[in-house]
Amino acid sequence: MIQKQTITTATIAIAAVLLSAVIGYRLGRHHGTVGTNDGRSTVQFPQRGCVDFHDAGSHTGENGCVEGRILRVFTARSGSTFLDFCQDYRNCPFGSVIFASDRTRFGNLGSLEGRRVQIAGEITTYNGRAEIIIRDPKQIRLPQ
Repeated sequence: MIQKQTITTATIAIAAVLLSAVIGYRLGRHHGTVGTNDGRSTVQFPQRGCVDFHDAGSHTGENGCVEGRILRVFTARSGSTFLDFCQDYRNCPFGSVIFASDRTRFGNLGSLEGRRVQIAGEITTYNGRAEIIIRDPKQIRLPQ
């Protein structure tokens, strides 16, 4: 009986560690901040320019910049805010998200609707589409 309890406890512990790793990965904790290691963000937009959001998927794994027009700013019940570049985000090749934990750093994101923006950061893949997780307002700029 004790051996069975030990196996159950070990299984639960392993499941908790794996779940924590997945959540940490999804929240981008493995990436840290762009720029310095002391917690200050030094977002840098690449000199070579930004890629159109339709082409972001071919730049997965790169620190880069994606450009497009934001059609909708949506805040989910979870508090995460999504900047949508397509009418139907489910069929869009690129998305960007600001997690609830970072939302207080940003002003009125609704003012971005209908505007062309550039978003800098690590281009990752989530649910089969390219994505940039936005943690700092300096990752978003309006092109000249």
